[in-house]
Amino acid sequence: MPSLDDLKKRIGSVKSTQKITKAMKMVAAAKLRRAQESAESSRPYSDTMNEVIGSISNKVVSTSSERNLLTGTGDDQVQLLILFTSERGLCGGFNSSITKMMREKIEDLQKLNKTVKIICIGKKGYDILKRKYNDLIIDVIDMKAIKSVSYQDAKDISQKIIKMYFDNEFDTCSIFYNKFKSVIDQIPTYQKILPIENEKNNDLELNSSTSMLEFEPGESEILEELLPLNFAVQIFKALLESAASEQGARMSAMDNASRNASDMIDKLTLFYNRSRQAVITKELIEIISGAEAV
Repeated sequence: MPSLDDLKKRIGSVKSTQKITKAMKMVAAAKLRRAQESAESSRPYSDTMNEVIGSISNKVVSTSSERNLLTGTGDDQVQLLILFTSERGLCGGFNSSITKMMREKIEDLQKLNKTVKIICIGKKGYDILKRKYNDLIIDVIDMKAIKSVSYQDAKDISQKIIKMYFDNEFDTCSIFYNKFKSVIDQIPTYQKILPIENEKNNDLELNSSTSMLEFEPGESEILEELLPLNFAVQIFKALLESAASEQGARMSAMDNASRNASDMIDKLTLFYNRSRQAVITKELIEIISGAEAV
């Protein structure tokens, strides 16, 4: 049984921890609003970019077998998987949920005898994957020094990956990130960004309207400019969604931690009062017994 002094120290320690979790919750809440606005405002742009490229690519007939950012190489033997996680912990299941999805994908690809390469954007994903897949990780991109994600950060990452593609280091590229839905709900998301997944639209009215369009300059020239831009936009969207999801998950986790700390303080305080009462009762009994003996 712990002494009264030990219980008092434990209560003080939990109260100190609760102050930290409340402060972290407030910081996450302050960062969440801006991150959420950025993530939500990027969605229409990235979705429209995909639609534009899809409508243009339907009119392009590929006559070359060379590598390109639209249709890929036609092969999928070497697959590059990009994982977006946080640089810091204390954000609940934010990192573990998206890493679990990626591990399942890696296992499926390995069963098909595919070659897998991994790029980790964020330290926590690397810390989880290196235990089992350290030999598959080819790069870890440190985002710790970046306070607010910018398009230039996404562009730098995309240029690096595009260079790897044209250096014949992989055939297809997919990204794994948490899509922000709410403070308590982040959706693990998988998206193939190379080659671009373009579903053929069977709507006759839409097909007839797009068939009347003429592009100036030609479709191939437009795609040559748009495809690298779209690649960077999709990376940027994933960075923004991941940043908003991280703050939402951290805010929720710190709120739960503060509540648990309050419950623990109440239980420890009750146990402390009972123990103190028992000590006082024991001392009174000893005093009374001593007085009666005299």
